[in-house]
Formats: sequence, structure tokens, C-alpha cells
Amino acid sequence: MLWLQKTVGREVTTEGIGLHSGRSARMTFVPAPPNTGLVFRLPGSRGDVLIPALVEHTLAAEDLVRATILAKDGVTVHTVEHVLSALSGLGITNCEIRLEGGEPPVPACGSALSYVQMIDEAGITFQGLPAPYYRINRNVSWRQGDVELVAEPADHFKVSFVVDYDEPSIGYQEATFEIRPSIYRREIAPARTFALAQDVDKLREMGLALGGSYENALVFGEGRLAEGQELRFPDECVRHKILDLLGDLALLGMPIQGHVRARLAGHAANVEFTRLLARTERKMPRIYPPRTPAEWDIVSIMEIMPHRYPFLLVDRIVELEPGRRVVGIKNVTINEPFFQGHFPGHPIMPAVLIIEAMAQTGGVLLLSSVEDARGKLVYFSGIDEARFRQPVTPGDQLRFELEMLKVRGAICKMRGTAWVGEDKVAEAVLMSTVVDS
Repeated sequence: MLWLQKTVGREVTTEGIGLHSGRSARMTFVPAPPNTGLVFRLPGSRGDVLIPALVEHTLAAEDLVRATILAKDGVTVHTVEHVLSALSGLGITNCEIRLEGGEPPVPACGSALSYVQMIDEAGITFQGLPAPYYRINRNVSWRQGDVELVAEPADHFKVSFVVDYDEPSIGYQEATFEIRPSIYRREIAPARTFALAQDVDKLREMGLALGGSYENALVFGEGRLAEGQELRFPDECVRHKILDLLGDLALLGMPIQGHVRARLAGHAANVEFTRLLARTERKMPRIYPPRTPAEWDIVSIMEIMPHRYPFLLVDRIVELEPGRRVVGIKNVTINEPFFQGHFPGHPIMPAVLIIEAMAQTGGVLLLSSVEDARGKLVYFSGIDEARFRQPVTPGDQLRFELEMLKVRGAICKMRGTAWVGEDKVAEAVLMSTVVDS
């Protein structure tokens, strides 16, 4: 599984009132460079304060009542879970969230859907780099009374949740979703925040839910939904709990590969579980950290390309402009298995394998432009204008430079050149198509 770094395509702004504070708020999503992460920018007494959306900056669990709160340098930002849920649910890994008012404006719909629509309006920009991700390698569990959260190894990212309320209009609900942008947008983002009628006055006495209304929150009581309200899903409550959990899990600072199961959990439990994961697993998502975060190392390449020994012929991607160009490296050594027969006593890299290595480099470019590359393969469909200028021998380092000429649906045409130092050794125009494996 591979996650790619993405940001919003342009600045986009929304205004409204905070769900709990009831105060006017203004929020802008701003494109951010690779390796930035999700970061809130708020005004402080001595200038703007940047608060990374990381669990290290959350308040203690006992202070998280009906919302997740971040704090740094005397500045706090309240109710971050819906915003973080929308960003992470759509795969945004880098974004500056400029906020005035101390709390994101609550959407009129009471869900994360309007945040998703903001992101869709801004567009999503692929940034040409793999994102560090968090692989669950072993079971991790957290429990307090009847509340339980467990993370288990899995091939993708899935979330399961169980709620069980005494209020009969909610009752017992459970749901499981694989988290990918299309599913998040359709099945999770529209689920609205909710409350029990008996709790509304108590929340307001605590200074919470001051911006809540029947327009932006579901209210349940006496065995029914408040008059004039209708459910979007029969299990809308548990779906909203999944929405909240995704926002709290985003505080790990990276996408997750694994299956997270939750039962009766709220923000305090979610954050404590995320804190536990950060302590026990965050350093273990890969065999070793990338030496150069601005490049694709072999671990990242193997996440997106299906090729393996002895036919994986690209070692590193040093440049990638999504949809435009890519530069890759292949180190040629005497240990290559093809040198045993091509030719004994006179080792020369076969020309067809130079083209294959060039095509694999182009395959990284092509697959990195696909929103979800799971289960996808790149097939050759044509080779034109192939020329071989000089032999490639053990000890050479091949540098492949490919430029996208045309893309039509799943079919593309690329012009590639292969270099050893300053010498051009091969060139070709390659046609490829993306197919399901």
C-alpha cells in the first residue's frame, strides 16, 4: 500500500460560527509544501502561532469534552476533529489551516461534507512524493471500562465502530468501512453530529454547544428524532462516530495501514488511543527511514510497482512532477543475473532491459497520478523511435528521464532518454496503459 503526498490546489475560505463557542470564525485551507503535514495557524499575542495537528499538542483526556482541542504557546484551537477528518479522509497530507476565532466554523449541514466540498472546490494537488505512513505491525489495544479501541494489521485502512445507547431512537449500531476518498466522501462525510435532548442544556451550562442548532446537529430524545429532522442514513450516528475517530487518528501525523476497531469510544478515548499508537508504533512504518525525504527510495518504489527480483530495474526516483516528468536511477552491477549469459566474458546490459527499466520509471510516474493505485498494473502497448547509442556495462549508473507527451484516459505516451553521466545511451517513445491486475 502506498500513500502519496497531496495538498489543496489553491486557497479556499469558509466563514460561520464555532459549534461550541458560538463565536464568529473564519477558516482558510492553504496549499503547503511536501513534508509539512497538517498545521493550524492562529493569531497569538506575539504574532501567528503554528500548531501541528499532532497528538503531542492535544490537551489531557479529562479536558476533552465533546471535542478534540490542540494547544501550543498559550493558544488553543477547539473542535479540530471534523476538519482533520475531512482532510485525511480525502488523502490530504499537507495543508496549512488558517483560523480566526479559535474554532473552525461549524458547517450548516452539521457534518464534514462542506469541508469536503471546500477541498473539492480547491482541487487536490499530487506532490510527487510518497507519504510516510503508519503500518500496524501487531495488535495494539486500549481499554477503560466498556470503552475499547484495538488496532490490527491489515492490507489497507479500515475502521469499525460500535455504539450502544439507552436512547431507543439510536440504540445499537455498528459499521465497518475501508477508508479511501470515494468511500469517505459518499458514506462518512455526510453523517452529522448528534446529541441527546437531555444533554443539551447541560452542555450549554458547561459553555459548550453554543453554536449548535437543529440545522447543524441531530437531537434524539424520548424515542424519536427531533421534529423536522430526518436521517441521512439509518445508522448515521455510528457513521459520525467513525468520522470523529478518523479526525482524532489523523493526529498521528500520517496515514494508517491497519484495521482500527472501536467500541463506545469518544474523543478522550480516541486521543488516548492515538497517543498510545504514537508511543508504540509511529517509528515502525517501514524497514528504515528514507535517507532523502525529497526522493523515492526502493521501499516506496516497491509499494507502487509490482515487479520484484530479478525484474525490478529501478532503484530510486530522484524527481517526479505528477503528470509531467520523472527521473529515476538504476545502478548496474556485475551481480545482475542477466550478465551470466549476456555475454560471458563481455558483460553488456541487454538493450531490451534498458527499455524495460525506462518503462518502469515511467510506470511510477503513471501510477502516482492515479488516485488509488491499488490493484493496478502498467502494460506496455507500444515502443517507437528506439535508439541505442552506447553499451551499458557493470559499474554504470543509468539515469532515466521521461516526459509525458499525451494522456488519454488510462493510456499515455512518454518520451524517455537514458543517460550514463553526460552520455546519452538510449532513447525511445513509450506507450503504456493502466489495467486492473
